[in-house]
Amino acid sequence: MAASFQVDVVAADRMVWTGQAVEIIAVTTDGEVGILAGHIPLIATLAPGSAEIMTDDGRREVVAVEGGFLSVGVDRTAIISPYAQLASELSVDQAQKDLREVQAAMDDGDNSIETLRRYHRATAQVKAATRNNHD
Repeated sequence: MAASFQVDVVAADRMVWTGQAVEIIAVTTDGEVGILAGHIPLIATLAPGSAEIMTDDGRREVVAVEGGFLSVGVDRTAIISPYAQLASELSVDQAQKDLREVQAAMDDGDNSIETLRRYHRATAQVKAATRNNHD
């Protein structure tokens, strides 16, 4: 059995997931990174998208994140994001609808910070929900 480590997924408003994992795959602003037990300490900026957590009991959790940080310590890793949600709580159809709506607003010239935030969130939700349903 692979060595496991503690993982916490934290959003600004709640603890999204906590448990033991054997691997994490996340997308940072510098590219995709894989984390296993014993990984060197690391802090990385997360790109909006999805992260995968392979649990110590063989499950796979997919999480939508709106950016944030990945913090890897000696025996604990944290995914910290302004917004994070388990893909199992998302609907692909609703996420795609939300993305179409915000894309239309952007196409009409709405370049506000709020619209950009909504775009990143919707993009993350689509990626996570799609990844969760196709794997």
